[in-house]
Amino acid sequence: MIREHLPALAATLTAEQGKTLADAEGDVFRGLEVVEHAAAIGNLQLGELAENVANGVDTYTRLQPLGVCAGITPFNFPAMIPLWMFPMAIVCGNTFVLKPSEQDPMVTMELVRLAAQAGIPKGVLNVVHGGAEVVNALCDHPAIKAISFVGSTAVGRQVYQRASLAGKRVQCMMGAKNHAVVLPDARKQPTIDALVGAAFGAAGQRCMAVSVVVLVGEAQRWIADIVAKARTLRVGPGQDNPDLGPVITRKARQRIEALIAQGVEEGATLELDGRLPALPGHAAEGNFIGPTIFSGVRPGMAIYEQEIFGPVLCIMAADSLDEAIAIVNANPNGNGTAIFTQSGAAARRFELDIDVGQVGINVPIPVPAPMFSFTGTRASKLGDLGPYGKQAVLFYTQTKTVTARWFDDDVSSGVNTTIRLR
Repeated sequence: MIREHLPALAATLTAEQGKTLADAEGDVFRGLEVVEHAAAIGNLQLGELAENVANGVDTYTRLQPLGVCAGITPFNFPAMIPLWMFPMAIVCGNTFVLKPSEQDPMVTMELVRLAAQAGIPKGVLNVVHGGAEVVNALCDHPAIKAISFVGSTAVGRQVYQRASLAGKRVQCMMGAKNHAVVLPDARKQPTIDALVGAAFGAAGQRCMAVSVVVLVGEAQRWIADIVAKARTLRVGPGQDNPDLGPVITRKARQRIEALIAQGVEEGATLELDGRLPALPGHAAEGNFIGPTIFSGVRPGMAIYEQEIFGPVLCIMAADSLDEAIAIVNANPNGNGTAIFTQSGAAARRFELDIDVGQVGINVPIPVPAPMFSFTGTRASKLGDLGPYGKQAVLFYTQTKTVTARWFDDDVSSGVNTTIRLR
C-alpha cells in the first residue's frame, strides 16, 4: 500500500515540510525498505538452541515482546523515521505509541491510516501530538517499556535521562557533524558531485549530511571546483523539484543566517554566500538559503562546533591521512563519515581507525540498508542498540533463556549442592 500511494505521500510531505518531490519520494522509499524487511520477522526473531549442554539438559532462548513501546520522531524525515520504528516494534509483538514532529505530522498520519487499512488492529498503533509535555508523559508513563528517539542532541539527552530513570529501554539518535575526507587520488568529478549532493540535499537538514570536508594535500586545490558545482544547484519551492527546497521555519533560516555571519566574523573565508537567494514572486519571502561554503574553517569556530542543520559546508585542510583522522576523531560527534580515495590500503586504515559509527568508502551518506542497523556513536547516540535491522529486534524484545531437563524415569543421581549442571 505504501508503494501504491508513494506519489501522494511524497506530495503531502513536500507540501508540508518543503523538501523537493524527488527527495520526498526517497524519504518514503527508504522507510518502505524497512517495512519490507520487517515482513521477514520469522527469520529475524529466531532464538538460539544449544543441545545437551549437560547430561540431558538443553538451553534455548525466546525473544518475547516487551509490551507498549513509543517513538518520538523529527521533522526532517516525517516518513522514513516513523517507518524505522513502528513496523519493527509491531512485528516483534508490541503495541506502539508514536509522537510525530508537531511541525509536519501530515504524512506520518497518512502512513498510520494506511497501516490501519492494511489490517493492523485497533489499539496496536496509536498517535499522540504535542510538544515537551507529551514527550515527558511518554518518558514517565509506567506502561511504556521502551522509547526510540531521533532528534536534536539537547532533547535526546533529556529523553534518555528521564526515560532511563523511569526504568525504560531507550535509544536516542541525536546530533551530528559528519566529515568527509578527500585524498588526492580520489576520482575528482564523481567525488565533487557526491560531496555537493550530500552537503546540500534536503537543504542540509539531514543528520547524515556532509557538513565538513577535509581536503588532504593536493586535494586542497579543489575548492574552486566544489564552489563552481554548488553554484549550479537550483533553489526553490519543493513542488517545482529544484535541487534545494526551503529550510523548515523562518526561525531556522534566521539561525542559519546568523551562523553564516558569525563564521565570517571568526575568520573563515566565505567562498559562496547562499543568503537571500534571488527567487521570483512570493518565493523570495520564503525560508530559502542557497548553498553556502566556507574554507579555512578551524575547530573552535561556531560553524564547526555547532550542527548548523542547513545548506552550509565547512572546508578544512590536512597535510596527511593521519591528520585528517585526528580531526574527525577529535570532534565529539560520531554519526557518519566518509573517505574518498582509490587506495584500498588508505580506505581500510580509515575504517579501522576512525571513531564513527557509520563509514562510507566513496559513499557520502552511508545510511545502512535495513538488514543492518543504524550505528551512530559517541555524542550522536545514547543507548547500545540502533533502530531497524537485527539490533531493533533485540531492542523491542526481551530475551528469555530457558534451561530444560526432562527425566526418562524416576531414577535420581542424588542431591547436587554445587553450581555444576549434572
